[in-house]
Amino acid sequence: MTLREHARFSTICIHAGQTPDPSTGAIITPIYQTSTYVQEALGVHKGYEYARTRNPTRTALEGNLAAIENGKAAFGFASGMAATAAVMTLLQSGDHVVVTDNTYGGTYRLFERVLRKYQLDFTYVDTSRLGEIERAITPSTKLLFLETPTNPLLRLTDLAGACTIAHGHGIAVAVDNTFASPYVQRPIDFGADLVIHSTTKFLNGHSDSVGGAVVAVREDHIEWLRFVQNAEGAIIGPMDAWLVLRGTKTLPVRMERHNANAMALAEYLASHPKVASVHYPGLPSHPQHELARRQMHGFGGLLAFQMGSFERARTVLNSVRLMSLAESLGGVETLISHPATMTHASVPPERRLRIGITDDMVRISVGIEDLDDLKEDLAQALERV
Repeated sequence: MTLREHARFSTICIHAGQTPDPSTGAIITPIYQTSTYVQEALGVHKGYEYARTRNPTRTALEGNLAAIENGKAAFGFASGMAATAAVMTLLQSGDHVVVTDNTYGGTYRLFERVLRKYQLDFTYVDTSRLGEIERAITPSTKLLFLETPTNPLLRLTDLAGACTIAHGHGIAVAVDNTFASPYVQRPIDFGADLVIHSTTKFLNGHSDSVGGAVVAVREDHIEWLRFVQNAEGAIIGPMDAWLVLRGTKTLPVRMERHNANAMALAEYLASHPKVASVHYPGLPSHPQHELARRQMHGFGGLLAFQMGSFERARTVLNSVRLMSLAESLGGVETLISHPATMTHASVPPERRLRIGITDDMVRISVGIEDLDDLKEDLAQALERV
């Protein structure tokens, strides 16, 4: 039996894809910082010829991520956007994609500013409403691209329902699972064909690496992604792969604290008189709270709230002392940001407003610090409003 067939999630995170180094017995996979490999004779080698094509550290990470997401194969890329771009090479000119409307700003920029030049077409719909997915599908639709929970509104898509609709039309489903992490949800279990991650975020968990990954289950996808990873060469380097491997070992214990801290801060903000509204799937007021209870293991480490005006939001953002005003998410430290001018600045203002990203919105990636310290920091910032 393989590890994945009998081990549970926390054990898989620590051990999958890795064996002690055969030459030294080192329990941690080494950083194979090399560009090429010596061949024993012409055409005789140990499975490694050139580091763009294969690297042992990257191979270990890919085995680890495939097991964590219950996929058949994983591919490591230089960033989350490189991973998304690789998935899009499965399409051809004239193909149509249905996309979650509140998708990450960088994804929207790639689709609209780059891939439309190659005659790909995109329709953005509120995928939390399954009927909108069905209505958006055309004869040329080849991919449903989902993000759930969304960034930064934390809207959810019913993964099983969306996959049933897409597969009924012969359409593949890709899910950006960065915001949740595999601890919180594993989209392949609900029928997804492809899972995308910015490994920079929760998988790495320490804000010291940039990378991306695609996990696949279909053999045709696996064969093509392996080819494209080598052909385009946007690979994750061995040092970054090693850092993500270090991160996945503690993913379950980190996510437990992320979940708990975020839930407590969401409840605190929801009860605060100066806060207009809070977006967090763990709150009973969230429109997809029951779906979150069924589909997610915990409610994640991200929350967003609205302050009623840009000036009030700016006061909070500029007044925090422990939280860091910065883009990105998923690290052990708490980060606070302004989506309209930071993560989603590339989205046109009218579109931002249409999907609900208002100028008074603040997003927090809740870290694993002491909860009371985080509450005190928010309290003193809100006092200045």
